Amino acid sequence: MAENKEKLFDQFPPISTEEWKAKVDADLKGVPFEKKLVWRTNEGFNVQPMYRAEDIADLKTTDSLPGEYPYVRGTRTENDWLTRQEIIADNAADANKKALDVLTKGVTSLGFKVKEAGDVATLVAGIDLTKVEINLNCCPKSAAAVAKALVDVVKAAGAEEAFKGSIDFNPFRKALKHGVEFPGDIAKMAVELLDVVKEVKGLRVLAVDSVMFNNAGAYIFQELGYALAWGAEWLAMLTEAGVDVDTVAKRIKFNMGISSNYFMELAKFRAARMLWAQIVEQFKPACKCSCKMMAHAVTSEFNQTVFDAHVNLLRSQTEAMSAALAGVDSITVTPFDKSYKTPDEFSERIARNQQYLLKEESHLDKVVDPAGGSYYVETLTASIAQEAWKLFLDVEEKGGFLANVNNCAIQDAVNASSEKRHSDVARRKEILLGTNQYPNFGEMAADKIENAGGCSCGCSEKEDNGRGLSTKRQSSDFDALRLATEAAANRPKVFMLTIGNLAMRLARSQFSANFFGCAGYEIIDNLGFNTVQEGIDAAVAKEADIVVICSSDDEYATLAPEAYKALDGRAEFVVAGAPACSEELQAQGITNFINVRSNVLETLQAFNAKLLK
Repeated sequence: MAENKEKLFDQFPPISTEEWKAKVDADLKGVPFEKKLVWRTNEGFNVQPMYRAEDIADLKTTDSLPGEYPYVRGTRTENDWLTRQEIIADNAADANKKALDVLTKGVTSLGFKVKEAGDVATLVAGIDLTKVEINLNCCPKSAAAVAKALVDVVKAAGAEEAFKGSIDFNPFRKALKHGVEFPGDIAKMAVELLDVVKEVKGLRVLAVDSVMFNNAGAYIFQELGYALAWGAEWLAMLTEAGVDVDTVAKRIKFNMGISSNYFMELAKFRAARMLWAQIVEQFKPACKCSCKMMAHAVTSEFNQTVFDAHVNLLRSQTEAMSAALAGVDSITVTPFDKSYKTPDEFSERIARNQQYLLKEESHLDKVVDPAGGSYYVETLTASIAQEAWKLFLDVEEKGGFLANVNNCAIQDAVNASSEKRHSDVARRKEILLGTNQYPNFGEMAADKIENAGGCSCGCSEKEDNGRGLSTKRQSSDFDALRLATEAAANRPKVFMLTIGNLAMRLARSQFSANFFGCAGYEIIDNLGFNTVQEGIDAAVAKEADIVVICSSDDEYATLAPEAYKALDGRAEFVVAGAPACSEELQAQGITNFINVRSNVLETLQAFNAKLLK
């Protein structure tokens, strides 16, 4: 049989972008293309509904291969990232025992919190330092002592050449968290630290903890822009102190957060490597290899919720997937219950398994930069890089990272973004599934809340000028709202008075149930009533605190006043929707309306103030 060499695409004529656009415009029937299908990102650029080869034709980011400068496609030619677990224990011996246990379960990177340098040897006892990455988090003032203790252990094990790890030396943390300048000579401490670790090449000790911005609610371009400025501060500060750029660059480690904006986060890490390589290149290193970024990724705490907490697993899974596809060096998946307790054995196991799913079942570690060449991702990479670069330049023009941290300009900018995101959640412009949309009405959570924060490194937190990074999770206001309902002596009942047009009453009763369910109220739904009086009688019999009339806009003009009068103040009366007759209804005393333009949080807070006793 003759081989059929006919190519499928040869059967179809090429279609230009203009022809596609004309077809879309025809289907939109007069609705403006830009208004309907183009959306504006929080990062400051527009995203189109479709991309074609011509959109990336002029991008230089597509010219390199994985492992090649400027490393947009990765710093390695393989994608086997390290699976990291943070070890939480009461003392060094218990932490070591736990570490040895999880190392038998697939973990390849460990994170420890160290209070005293003398604990280091105990923490890593029995661990193969040639195969397991060790990461220590300590108070900046004790970093040199901790580093010396770790170096001594590594040398004793003969692992100087093979060892990989980090010490989270972050003297900027105090100013970022509390708005108070670090009381010490940062450059002098860093130079001393570099001297201590000089014999262990794989030990990175200069931290860029931009995960702090992510957890505070920063937008993606802010985290990236400030991370680049942070790294550049280390380069400038220490080269001025006489350290060569290659030494400094190879000791910097980026610890970055991951939000749930899937494609944007994937593009962020690609852009980060490219921009960082170009920054280091300006310092004229002796080796291009010094331009490689080492990036550890941590799934976000900002979007974690207390209620419907298992949805946190969905968020962290997509986040970890973004980082894995982007080619980061290691990943920590934050356990789903961290927002309300110290993670337990079950939640830590699930967090590990989330990464194993990506490796063992999805084989994401077998492909390097699978997003490379994607018209959409390549365009996002370039767009995010552009916005982050603008911010980086702005920080540099205003004195650099340290100056902008010490005067709280960076904290103020991130906190402003956090406030905007809280507002967007309150108005449902940004959705937190299970919190401000589709809540589990009957869930109770007060009994499971255990933790109450505290310092993570043992340093004093007494000084605070009130201008540090926000610590409010995105769901915190909704969590507080539901916990207040849960603690009240009476749980408000919301009765759906469904009447009239079948489609509209069903749609509006579902909307209203989700709306009031966000406060944890008891929802009493109904199939429908033949008369208003029948519905009001049923609501009174159920001892409803709120009666929501659910019907069509046309019918509200007569049904709503009739129901309001029949209820006669025995419960709060609410109209579901924004009918054209709203002004007429308000003139008759009806003041409560809920619709897609409502501020869900403020509305429910007002009802809580009226109803909770």
